Amino acid sequence: MSNRKPWHGVLVAASLPFNDDLSLDLGAYADNVAWLAEAGCDGVSPNGSLGEYQSLTTAERDAVVETAVNAAPEGFTVMPGVGAYGGLESKRHAQAAKDLGCQAVMALPPNAYHADERSVLKHFELIADVGLPVTAYNNPIDTKVDLTPSLLAKLSAEGFIVGVKEFSGDVRRCYEVSELAPELDLMIGTDDTVLEVAIAGAKGWVSGFPQVFPAECLALYNAAIAGDLATAVPLYRRLHAALRWDSKPEFIQAIKLGQDMIGRKGGVCRPPRQPLLPGDEKHVRSAIETALGRAA
Repeated sequence: MSNRKPWHGVLVAASLPFNDDLSLDLGAYADNVAWLAEAGCDGVSPNGSLGEYQSLTTAERDAVVETAVNAAPEGFTVMPGVGAYGGLESKRHAQAAKDLGCQAVMALPPNAYHADERSVLKHFELIADVGLPVTAYNNPIDTKVDLTPSLLAKLSAEGFIVGVKEFSGDVRRCYEVSELAPELDLMIGTDDTVLEVAIAGAKGWVSGFPQVFPAECLALYNAAIAGDLATAVPLYRRLHAALRWDSKPEFIQAIKLGQDMIGRKGGVCRPPRQPLLPGDEKHVRSAIETALGRAA
């Protein structure tokens, strides 16, 4: 797809493996990035929520991005998250991404407080000033700042963003975004709305579960984008119990467990995140076995 923009396609929100002492296991991380490229994914998004960016130092975040870039083959996108409490800090992470050779960045709105519209616009202006394409990440559940369709249209009109990872869970607003900002690329955010948002006109999917069952996720995305419901709907039903965990607070633990189940290193999370409770682990294992077609 020579006309694919760097933020299009299936970009994996990459989890971050740790050593026993909770230091970064960059070797395992590089191996996971290379494996995802071989599996047919279009890129990775390091230092997002799934990458536990809140628990990383600035130096660690830089090391993660550099590792992903070095492990990525030609044409494979590295689109780091640049979320931070301060706008200058987010701009700094965007500049580091540019200096390290990334093709785009993904940016949360200000998330230290309930920012007003002026603050949101200034925040994205700072990030866009670096010169890389910016995909906004709308996650009002966690950030308490909702990038509404009208606000996204303003950000797009100012040239601050090229797309939006829509994680509100409200599929209806996807159509309003397209009406108010037709030039803005819609990205699927919540894994358990992939079919609905794809039908609404998505250009990509920033997703965690391709780390666990990439072939199935790619097949679902491609069928959904093509409007092949005969293929997409049965597959969606099979995967949905697993994909649903992407919208739960324990999504990192669930996806890392899935990686461990298929022989890829997921491992533990940094504190304060704790292992899944036994009942939750049982549900996750069952859902993933079903998604993999291995359930009895």
